Amino acid sequence: MRRGTTAIAALVVLAGCNGPLDYDLRGQLGGFSTTQAAQSATTSRPATDARGVITYPTYQVAVAQRGDSVSDIAARVGLPASELATFNGLNPGDTLREGEVLALPRSVGSSGTGVDIESIASTAIDQAPEPGSVRTSTLEPAKPVPAPVPAGPEPIRHKVKRGETAYTISRLYQVPVESLAEWNGLGSDFTVREGQYLLIPVKDQAAPRNSASAGAAAGAGAAAVTAPGEGSPTPTPPSATQPLPEQDVAAATPAPDVTAEAPTNTSAAALGLPVTGKIVRTYDKGKNEGIDIAAAPGSAVNAAEAGTVAAITADADQVPIIVVKHTNDLLTVYANVDGITVKKGDRVRRGQKIAALRGGDNAYVHFEVRKGFESVDPEPYLK
Repeated sequence: MRRGTTAIAALVVLAGCNGPLDYDLRGQLGGFSTTQAAQSATTSRPATDARGVITYPTYQVAVAQRGDSVSDIAARVGLPASELATFNGLNPGDTLREGEVLALPRSVGSSGTGVDIESIASTAIDQAPEPGSVRTSTLEPAKPVPAPVPAGPEPIRHKVKRGETAYTISRLYQVPVESLAEWNGLGSDFTVREGQYLLIPVKDQAAPRNSASAGAAAGAGAAAVTAPGEGSPTPTPPSATQPLPEQDVAAATPAPDVTAEAPTNTSAAALGLPVTGKIVRTYDKGKNEGIDIAAAPGSAVNAAEAGTVAAITADADQVPIIVVKHTNDLLTVYANVDGITVKKGDRVRRGQKIAALRGGDNAYVHFEVRKGFESVDPEPYLK
């Protein structure tokens, strides 16, 4: 009887809530609540292009229109309906809610391997972090479409696992469940399915406040604001407090010889060879946008020059591709590799191992050099 009374009381409390029922018991039962952590303000989902596609730096999603089925979206973006359906855990004939999001398994409108290196290069120039900064995210092929890449951080794409609910996912990323529903076109019951991809809403970060100024404003009045460097004395450097001792230059120990050795052909080149091997396919503009260098399986693939890892993606066969951004809008691309040892945002030095060659007959690296968006012949850079 006591259990039944408690259950009825809980239902009454739930019935009195204005929002939807919280099946994970995030409501204020007994004065206990875990909702506060999930109530961070978020931005709105970016607008789509004419096809209903949103293009992020490393992946794309399609947003359903009223009455759309999976096949309708597949036809609109140019993908096989079965491929799109399987990737999202659906059937081709399934009808979607207006605003529901489908993840695209690969770049839409591309051909061949399903990867548009020019698109990746373009994105890398615009989106690569500055030296010293690190940004990580899961990446998949992307291709430029009429709509520009949304400004701001790229949302995390979460694949729903068995047993997860919209509430547990919202708590995991500390975002409101309502925002999660709006971004992904969920129904009023917030139902999600196993294998579904969800965009995690981007939090609306407020501008930072100066804690000292905030504390002063809370008091009798705001403190006076001074220009940088004013209002605080500059300490005297230790080296300026006393003169240096007298030194007999003639008797001093000779300085070590630090003259560098004459550069070799490799070090004098603008770029280093990513793999020590044989060029088995040369550059051919419009047909082969780089060169293929073969070597023993498992050989190290090294960065051709110091830079920042701007992107890590994969072709249609899930074979990794690495893009490194250098100075002067120069990029190098390393395709058909395995065993990646870096992540997006990492700073790499010239000659640092970033991956390895695949085994079998695929033991070669497809190496491209891009100046801005355009591919150029890598060989002059290697001499």
